[in-house]
Amino acid sequence: MARGGRDRLLGLALGLLLALALAPRALRAKPTVRKERVVRPDSELGERPPEDNQSFQYDHEAFLGKEDSKTFDQLTSEESKERLGKIVDRIDSDGDSFVTTEELKTWIKRVQKRYIYDNVAKVWKDYDRDKDDKISWEEYKQATYGYYLGNPTEFQDTSDHHTFKKMLPRDERRFKAADLDGDQTATREEFTAFLHPEEFEHMKEIVVLETLEDIDKNGDGFVDQDEYIADMFSHEENGPEPDWVLSEREQFNEFRDLNKDGKLDKEEIRHWILPQDYDHAQAEARHLVYESDKDKDEKLTKEEILENWNMFVGSQATNYGEDLTKNHDEL
Repeated sequence: MARGGRDRLLGLALGLLLALALAPRALRAKPTVRKERVVRPDSELGERPPEDNQSFQYDHEAFLGKEDSKTFDQLTSEESKERLGKIVDRIDSDGDSFVTTEELKTWIKRVQKRYIYDNVAKVWKDYDRDKDDKISWEEYKQATYGYYLGNPTEFQDTSDHHTFKKMLPRDERRFKAADLDGDQTATREEFTAFLHPEEFEHMKEIVVLETLEDIDKNGDGFVDQDEYIADMFSHEENGPEPDWVLSEREQFNEFRDLNKDGKLDKEEIRHWILPQDYDHAQAEARHLVYESDKDKDEKLTKEEILENWNMFVGSQATNYGEDLTKNHDEL
């Protein structure tokens, strides 16, 4: 079973981040293990077993990439704890020497927002070719698809041809949705909405539509049960389905297919991937408190956090360890 249930819309978000690459995008290989497009319910947090050091390393590499995770690996445990302690002081906003779930949630939201805008800042200059502090659709198209557009014959007999043919108009549609003033150029805020549509209310319809297009293989405008399962799992060889796949089929019938017609429409997809009553920062905060709260008083001391330091440096609270490589003043 694939990991990463804590991060909202994980499967979708990782796909959306491919837009940051300057090279043309390629289709992702179909997974042979579970892929999730939405976080798990809060009720499962208490049932999750404690994580081990190996799984933390998986998180580092999955969310930071192997190169960035090496930066964290260069720190000794003592250095990590020292830097984490300084972060804990920042999280404890009321200075009462305890970190509550609410304080953790607030901090995680701050970290997530900073990550998104830092992410955009890192690639801005690659797209803003005329340095006018805006990115036009033409600039983005040339930076991302320029080689393909200039050398179409090289792609005629490859799977990439279908990929580019599909992704170019899809990116243009998303760009237009993000371009609120309709001037065919994106400000930093508009470009952030383009790269991270799941974070902006006016882009939610695009997120739903792209999810439908990704999963709806027969093109009927709906997602049936087999398509729903195929998005998460495929057999390397013919054989029985794992138990979790059977469970997902039950989930589809009981909770996803709200009108019980055997398929998901756009509203049902929205309800699935963008649940209105789910706060992923709250879920992550609850998870961290649950796993670290030794005396079960529903709040954490600095000592409890440092005792479980390897979990925190692999969590959203420290941007999966990246914050530990920064100076205190940068946070």
